[in-house]
Amino acid sequence: MRTLCASTLIGEFFVIGFAGLVAMKQDDLSMGAVWAVCGVAMALCVLLCGVLTRPGALGVGWALQAALVVSGYWVGTMLFLGVIFAGLWWASIHYGRKVDEIKARHAAAAAGAPGPVSAGTRPPL
Repeated sequence: MRTLCASTLIGEFFVIGFAGLVAMKQDDLSMGAVWAVCGVAMALCVLLCGVLTRPGALGVGWALQAALVVSGYWVGTMLFLGVIFAGLWWASIHYGRKVDEIKARHAAAAAGAPGPVSAGTRPPL
């Protein structure tokens, strides 16, 4: 799960940076405010990559996804991209957990430990 979630966060890092470039061209937003918000969000993406296994990290990730969707109020394209990345975040968590379970079953089978997988069968992918 960690690899998939970290990949999603790094993709968001770049999207937030490019959204900041678009947002700073708007007359009603100051460049300092845009880069303060974008800088914090980009730093949060990178920091979350390192603490994904800690309690609460996934919740902070969901808050980041919600903030990306809300940022569509100022930069219209971010509404679409925020929804896309929220879907990717969900998929990273959902399928990442499934992959982790399959890896654990393979490790248990390889170690000879009794488990849901017997020695002569392959677990479903």
